[in-house]
Amino acid sequence: MAKNPKKTPDLDDPSLYINRELSWLEFNHRVLAEGLSPELPLLERLKFLAIVSSNLDEFFLIRVAGLMQLRAAGSAKRDASGLTAREQIDAIGVRAHAMVARQTEGIAEALGLLAEQGLVVLGPADWTASQGEFLAAHFREEILPILTPLAVDDLDPMPLLPGMRLNVALVLAGARPDDDPGIVVVPVPGQLARFITVPGAEATHLARLEDVIATHAGQLFPAGNVLAAATFRVTRDADVAIDDDAGDLLEAVEEAIQARRRRHAVRLEVSADPHPHLRGWLLATLDLAEADVYEISGMLDAAALMELANRQGHEDLKYIEWPPQPPRDLIGSEDLFQTIRTQDVLLSHPYESFDPVVQLVEGAAQDPNVLAIKQTLYRTSGDSPIVQALQDAAEAGKQVTALVELKARFDESRNVTWARRLEDAGCHVIYGVAGFKTHAKALLIVRREAGVIRRYVHLATGNYNDKTARLYCDIGLMTADADLTLDVANFFNLVTGSTEGAEYAKLAIAPTGLRRRFHELIEREIEVSTPEQPGLIVAKVNSLEDADICEALYRASQAGVRIRLNVRGICCLRPGVKGVSKNIEVRSIVDRFLEHARVFYFRNGGREELYFSSADWMGRNLDKRLELMFPILDSRLRRRVVGWLDMYFADNLKAKRLLKDGSYEPVQAPGKAVRAQLELYQEAGEAARAAERTAMRFRPLAGPES
Repeated sequence: MAKNPKKTPDLDDPSLYINRELSWLEFNHRVLAEGLSPELPLLERLKFLAIVSSNLDEFFLIRVAGLMQLRAAGSAKRDASGLTAREQIDAIGVRAHAMVARQTEGIAEALGLLAEQGLVVLGPADWTASQGEFLAAHFREEILPILTPLAVDDLDPMPLLPGMRLNVALVLAGARPDDDPGIVVVPVPGQLARFITVPGAEATHLARLEDVIATHAGQLFPAGNVLAAATFRVTRDADVAIDDDAGDLLEAVEEAIQARRRRHAVRLEVSADPHPHLRGWLLATLDLAEADVYEISGMLDAAALMELANRQGHEDLKYIEWPPQPPRDLIGSEDLFQTIRTQDVLLSHPYESFDPVVQLVEGAAQDPNVLAIKQTLYRTSGDSPIVQALQDAAEAGKQVTALVELKARFDESRNVTWARRLEDAGCHVIYGVAGFKTHAKALLIVRREAGVIRRYVHLATGNYNDKTARLYCDIGLMTADADLTLDVANFFNLVTGSTEGAEYAKLAIAPTGLRRRFHELIEREIEVSTPEQPGLIVAKVNSLEDADICEALYRASQAGVRIRLNVRGICCLRPGVKGVSKNIEVRSIVDRFLEHARVFYFRNGGREELYFSSADWMGRNLDKRLELMFPILDSRLRRRVVGWLDMYFADNLKAKRLLKDGSYEPVQAPGKAVRAQLELYQEAGEAARAAERTAMRFRPLAGPES
């Protein structure tokens, strides 16, 4: 029997770890590759090119901002890969500048091809005389009345340049020939669409809002002294800590949102070749270095391309629709509670519909036998039917507890709104546990049935968001298992502060026990692994960053355990290193849906175990968040999910393999071309149709006329 090898200093060697930030940039490069792929429909390419920008925005807002804080503090601390904050910032700059340049080229290429298909985005030089007249009139009537020009170098104090806002800067000639030029900043109104439809024969012609403002902003200055115009956008540090000990957490969150507006600048995006006086003024005002400036010879804030990609029409330039299928485990079910009481129900989104989750909450809100509903809310949709159902339940007199995570980054404002609405409806609203974000996804329904109290739960890897459930690949479980439902009840009691010492039969919870449980499962796999029957660990996560987990996997690999990792984004583990990680393979899939599920499989000497979790293998998930991991107990469901995991490793169209140098290469395998997401969608449809045939075959007749 293979024994656990002793930990050696070699496993602390920085060369065994890929830098977290550079690994994330590799992920965003894979997103960019989809936007550059000629195999994708054109408007879908635009979506990926837009996602590259929104991803980079959040990366600079949080990760780069945090590194800049460390650099400013003079920190010499090195990460697991051996890099200081300064070294990481330098490496990020080189990689990010190259990425933005390639993205800009890709956008120009995609827009050129789009023009050939009848959707034309025009630059000012492309406007015909009649189009120019139309846009001039549109500017006077629709745009000019809401513009607010700011003579920033004349105002004292200078007005704040908010982060993530698009601005047009005008350089004005001085009153006398030897005067320095003046600068006026015109914020681009965020409530207006970025693309304006203009007259044009036989095609749809569009102009960019910022181009129209820059071209006609001279009307604000009758003297006609505009020397130059440029578009720019500032990214500010958004890594603001929220004090859990504040007397009013709602108020503290709102103050933190406001504080982001005045934080230090970390990046400047500006249109290419700006006027030298403007460039110098921006750098001095924002206290940025040359390396922090991204000159873009194209569209700034390219995330707005999503507006173009989602326009009505041109359906031939989009993906063929994949409507969610009815969940196979619920076909023929007329009573959700009865079905869940009879069998565990597995839900796979977006291949299967999210509607049953909404229906479960809505049904519980209306059911007179339901006594209580408890639910975590991390991120919800703008008009969430689940939040509405919780309000309805509270107003109907049921006990409703909603754990609303106010510190869900960039969703704080929305969650504050939901929290106030739920409180007004009579819900017990909990804001989590001090010091930890609540990232777990759990729903508990307590129901009286024939004089007996019974619990039902839904647990999932993704949020209770009906919108993202159409875009994110997540898995959920509905169950009435007595041990598991009691565990969930104890979890809710934990977060409301009453049962800190509760024992859990089947749940593992972070930060108290999840890290330990992962180590136990990995160590057990090492112990039961033999040369005749090697151990096997398969994990599907969004990120693998935690050094302790990496070390445990390295030790398992050294002991002969085979490890297959499907990691969508960050992976700090370095596979393929002789004597350390030769038994580890890492793959990543970027496709039309965002891979988001966290699934963990352990062969366990043939007594296989399968778990779902809300947590990734990251330090923040294991130590700083409330997370859940739960087992899949039904062997029928386990086999189904293991088949899905195998499908991800069969993918040879969208999958990339991580190499030991930190780069990725396409998976090239002989035989049938396999695209995992397509195969899983087709399987969901076939399973639904088969279940429907079975349900019809055994459907009881109501009477002779039936």
